[in-house]
Parts: sequence; C-alpha cells; structure tokens
Amino acid sequence: MTMSGRISQSAFDGSRLRVILLLDLYEGAQEQFLEAYEHMRNAVASVPGHISDQLCQSIENPSQWLITSEWESAPPFLAWVNSEEHVETVRPMHSCVRDTRSMRYSVVRETFPEQPLTPGAAAAGLQSEVRVGDGVARHALTFTVKPGSESKVAELLAGYESPKAQVDDTTRLRRTSLFMHGNRVVRAVEVEGDLLAALRHVARQPEVRAVEEAINPYLEQDRDLTDPESARLFFTRAALPAVHHVTAGRPEPQGLRRHALYYPAVRGRGMDLARFLAHQDEAAAGDPDSPVHASTVFQRDDIVVRLVDVTGDLDLDPLAALGIKGPGKAAELRRLLDGAAIGVEGDLDSERTLNRLLSHADMLPVTDRSAAAS
Repeated sequence: MTMSGRISQSAFDGSRLRVILLLDLYEGAQEQFLEAYEHMRNAVASVPGHISDQLCQSIENPSQWLITSEWESAPPFLAWVNSEEHVETVRPMHSCVRDTRSMRYSVVRETFPEQPLTPGAAAAGLQSEVRVGDGVARHALTFTVKPGSESKVAELLAGYESPKAQVDDTTRLRRTSLFMHGNRVVRAVEVEGDLLAALRHVARQPEVRAVEEAINPYLEQDRDLTDPESARLFFTRAALPAVHHVTAGRPEPQGLRRHALYYPAVRGRGMDLARFLAHQDEAAAGDPDSPVHASTVFQRDDIVVRLVDVTGDLDLDPLAALGIKGPGKAAELRRLLDGAAIGVEGDLDSERTLNRLLSHADMLPVTDRSAAAS
C-alpha cells in the first residue's frame, strides 16, 4: 500500500465507505427512536450504492446508540445525504435525539478468516493509498439571497468581527473565505482539529450570531436561528461538502492568491463535474509549471465550487485556472457545465471564450480571514 502526500481528501478513489452515526437519545425516547429508525432504514435500503447498516446500543449507557452503514463508495452516499429526500427521511429522529455526530471513513483494510489481504484488494473496494493529510478539515456552506440585496449582504458579511479562533486545546479555526456569485453566497472554512466542534463554536459566538441575524431578512430560504429545527434544516440544506483536496508536491510559494470558481453543472451531473475537476487538479499537482498550488472541490447536487490558491493572475493561464488543461478537456467541461446558467454557451475553443468563462466563473471575494499562527 502506497502513501499519497498530495491528496489529503478525496471522495473519488472508488473505495467502500463506512458511515458511523453516534446518537445520544433523550430519556424515554427509545421506542420513538426505534420507530423512526425503522422508517429510515427501509428508505435507505432502496438507495443505490447502499450495502448494509447496523443499529447498535451501548452496553454501558443505554441512551447512547450507534448506526453504521456501508456504501459501495462515497459518491452515492453523498448524493443521498445531501438530498431533500434525506432531510425528510431523518426528520422523525430529531425529536428523540439530543445530540448526533456523523463520521465517514474509507475502508483501507479488512480481515476475514482464511482470506488474507492481497494486492488485488483495491479492486475489491479498498482504498489503494493511505492519505497523509495536512491536519486540516474543510467544509463550506452555500445559500442564496434575494435579488437586489447582494451589495447589502456583501457589506454585512465583510464587516463582521472575527470570532475567537481557538476552540479548545486541539481545535482552532484556521481560515474563513467568503465569496459571492450573483445572489449565491459561499462560505468556506478550514479547521485544525475537530470540524464539528469548530462549527458549533463559531455558531455560538456573538459576532457570528449578530451577522447571521442581520442577513436573515435578505435570505431566499426563511430561517429562525432561535428554533433548533429551523436552524438544523437551513444548515443541512446549505451544506456544501469538500469532496477533494490536493496540494502541489513542492514548497508553498510566496504571494498565493485565493479564488473561488463557480461551476453550475448540467442537471444530474454535479458529481461527474466534481470528479472531472478533481482528476484534473491531481494531474496539475505534478506539473511544476502549474499556477495552481492547492485546490479544494466542493459539491452538492448541481452546485460545484472549486477553491484554488494560485500564483499570479488567473487570466495568465485560463486553461490551468479553469482546470481544463489537456487534449479534449475543454470539450469535456462543456458537456458537464450548464453554460446558460453561467452565461457562456457554445464551444470552449477560443481564447476569448475561455477568458469569458473564467471571468464569469470567478466569484466575487467578500472576505478572507486567517487566524494568527499559534
């Protein structure tokens, strides 16, 4: 088994996925929870890519439960967990669960009697490379605001006071980057340590609560952050998970600039578009002349956002900036991209068209804040 030092996160390696959901129930809610679980497991059983699941109860604390599920790979699980169907399926559980924690793992090795690990194990769904990682978890949120309110929302999001970066002894908020594309907002965060703990910490900070309340009147999706159910539904629907992160195999250069590029996908092709960009960035990571030093691809439904740290201006190398270097790659992007949604239709076969696409895809930076090194 080899080690991958460049790719610290990927949903596209083809390995089986094990999802672990830890639950802490309210007292006396076991019967209601079991009914909700029956409803959920029957729904999940018919989801493409789902293999199996187990429900376990703690032998030490009967209020603590565990649901594990196995999937053929990460993409079908992500498509399910980010769907509106999933939101409705798990809704009955909310009233009986005090707290939850979801963890997702690629299967690296497994042992069965008289069935040793072989070189062909990767073909059977095991992760072929161990990712070294950089100790950073990445996540994003996306939501839309009412047309005409974009400048006011940008002003509010750019002007809030940064919350305290240190969450606890092992977790800190490293960087927050906000961008807008039309009336769509994307907030990307980088966390050293426990991502969930950091997100909860940030949500509780008065500076963040104040700006969240200030933008409420401008949101297209109504929410009430004082109502746990309303807040949960909003942030579930706004989640824009990171599906791939890669860093070039060379020292970090000085003067990197961060950009976010928006790629609206053809209906139903969001995961395919994210996979295409991820593979392109993997190839670019080995090119010493590539201006892209690091890339993170975020995807939900037909929304794909690619966060890149680059040297120099994007328009110096539009093909590299867009992630379409190589024969036939521009044509492949055209097949996956909803050109009408981004205002650039037709073949991507001229410098003028490529520059138009780059200009339209490049999101407006609102704020980019990094915590001081600890």
